[in-house]
Amino acid sequence: MAEGYESGPEDYEQVAYIQRLKAAVHYTVGQICDEAGEENGVTFSKQVIAAMSEATMKQSGEFAVFLELFARHGKRTVVNADDVKLVAARSRPLELHISQMADSLAAEREKKKSKKTKKATAAPNNSDVENDDSNM
Repeated sequence: MAEGYESGPEDYEQVAYIQRLKAAVHYTVGQICDEAGEENGVTFSKQVIAAMSEATMKQSGEFAVFLELFARHGKRTVVNADDVKLVAARSRPLELHISQMADSLAAEREKKKSKKTKKATAAPNNSDVENDDSNM
């Protein structure tokens, strides 16, 4: 073994995890290419799919680094939607897509929150009615 390099179970698990992740990305890129190919009457070679998968992995890694840096700059340990928007700002179409997704998720969260609030305020009223009926 090379000096200063120790191969332990953690290293093996990390390598195995990365390999599974790369395989999943490769499979997904292949599925997307197949769907796009059927729609447009085009076929994608295995080399193109492999290159797109590798580019996807590399870009995802870069995004992860930037997300971590933005969160750290904001003195946070958790990445939030604003960090994602900052990363997406490099590409206008991606920025628009991410902003729309974030807005729809926020609206959905508000909708669920308002439903919980309505249920919480409606529940005591129903129990009061039941209590009044039981006293008769």
